[in-house]
Amino acid sequence: MSTPRVDDAQRRARLLRRHGFAEPRRPDDLVGVCDAMIGLHATTPSTVHLSAWARTRGPGPDPQQVGDLLHERRELVKQLAMRRTLFVVSREVLPDTIGAVGARVAGTQRTAMVRDLRRTPGVTDPDELIDAAARVVVGTLADGVARSAAELRLATPQLQLPAMHQMTSRVLNMLSAAGQVVRGPNDAPWHRSRPRWSSMAAWLGSEPAIPDAATALRAMVRRWLATFGPGTETDIVWWLGSTKAAVRAALAALDVAEVGLDDGQTGYLLADDLAPVDPVPPGALLLPELDPTTMGWKQRDFYLGPHAPALFDRNGNGGQTAWWDGRVVGGWFRRDDGSVGLHLLESLPRNAQRALAVRADDLATWLGEVRPRPSFPAPFMADLG
Repeated sequence: MSTPRVDDAQRRARLLRRHGFAEPRRPDDLVGVCDAMIGLHATTPSTVHLSAWARTRGPGPDPQQVGDLLHERRELVKQLAMRRTLFVVSREVLPDTIGAVGARVAGTQRTAMVRDLRRTPGVTDPDELIDAAARVVVGTLADGVARSAAELRLATPQLQLPAMHQMTSRVLNMLSAAGQVVRGPNDAPWHRSRPRWSSMAAWLGSEPAIPDAATALRAMVRRWLATFGPGTETDIVWWLGSTKAAVRAALAALDVAEVGLDDGQTGYLLADDLAPVDPVPPGALLLPELDPTTMGWKQRDFYLGPHAPALFDRNGNGGQTAWWDGRVVGGWFRRDDGSVGLHLLESLPRNAQRALAVRADDLATWLGEVRPRPSFPAPFMADLG
């Protein structure tokens, strides 16, 4: 029996349909927008809002709608998860993100702190120092009052030691990855981050039921295949920040099918998802830095082509991208006058140029006077002057 084949055009059609670009959702369905992508990247605070804008109808959601879901209704949660990256996920997805990669990410954070503290004069037991600080932070937040990092530092004697002056955020990130604490209210505008921290149980009203690692990882791989498939083992390992052994075990436990890809590699799809999807009419997209579509695969040629040097930094962080017909064709940037400019990296037909220009105007209107500062600007921006 021959291996089914999924060519690049079909992969791009799946991308457009599964990621909410062919049929954008209503601005009041932001949990649906988030779940369709498994989660939205949140390392740069504005990315969450711009990713939602790109996938909703009409003028797009007011930033207050996202803030309300995060801080009032608490249907969305910021969680340090895959690849030690901050995501916004729904309460339904949250337990699997913690179970699948939480212990691994927390362990990585801890290992880095121990390494640095061992190099610090006067520190004899880095592990106990970290454990003691973590116990005090968790105990302090048990009363349900959200506190800033500065307030937690004042309440935690261990964090006031000279050796620990730079460790507060790292201890909080470790506890966040493990699902013990969570970023709560934001004491800054929507495009900046100044969180107050809460215990996870107090913030959500109860402790989330965390599955064991193998069960959670299977659930996350299934979600990835449904949203990003087909993709390779390399793509899944990279996206999760997991190991080959863990991903292989998850694939073996799921009902998946191998498919051939145009680059000659083997990809994976859920076995009940082999039917081709209908093509999507060409359309224009503007996506923010670290958008979950841009960052969904490690092997990106089928939608990125030769444009990685202009759009991705040396650490693999994707900047602000412009798309046409399911492919990255350039980037975008904010001009001094507030308008949105395009930096095209290939020749496009006039209808594509017009559609991208309209989308740029829409984005400038939505942003208004707000000027989000890119945390990971695309390399091409350095040449703009």
